[in-house]
Amino acid sequence: MARVMVVEDQSIVRQGIAMMLKAQGLEVVAEAENGKVAIEYLKTLSVDVIMMDIRMPEMNGLEATRIIHKQWPQTKIIILTTFNDDEYAVEALKEGACGYLLKTADSDKLVSAVKSCLKGGMPIQEEVTARVIPKLLYNAPKKEEAIQIPLTPRELDIAKCVGMGKTNKEIAQELFMSVGTVKNHITVILQKLEMRDRTQLAIYAVKNHIS
Repeated sequence: MARVMVVEDQSIVRQGIAMMLKAQGLEVVAEAENGKVAIEYLKTLSVDVIMMDIRMPEMNGLEATRIIHKQWPQTKIIILTTFNDDEYAVEALKEGACGYLLKTADSDKLVSAVKSCLKGGMPIQEEVTARVIPKLLYNAPKKEEAIQIPLTPRELDIAKCVGMGKTNKEIAQELFMSVGTVKNHITVILQKLEMRDRTQLAIYAVKNHIS
């Protein structure tokens, strides 16, 4: 069972999200009102996934994501936001968050996002994809001016799939290989591109028009 922390400054919203997750069989091990409190919890708690708000007092979600991803890289972070928080959320994705959901998401989407992140996916709610992708593409090189990418054709195929938010299992099925082989390829890709995780790879794939 996934161990989840909900980080949200509005108590009613926080409690509501926690109740939805519990009702779907997930274990909510902590609720925090800001990033600073969340970090304190992580010093003593084992957490698989964090549902992270962006705008919070004392320490916002962007700063908390940056610190948590550096100190506890195994903990997945899903950004919970509003349309007005797009810029912050995109920065959080760049800092290591693995997903992006609206606060209006229902319980099924919340649970699906948790499961996807744990499998290596990058869930972004459909309603906001059109708003997020252009921001990730901002100042990206045009396709005809794309930089030389030091990857083999097979590695490019895998990078493309990662950029589309697919899990290792989905990539394996699409490219007719084992999950273990996909993991090995991704490890090599990250080493070649000097990246720390697949979130960075996903953003890189979008920015550089890997297709």
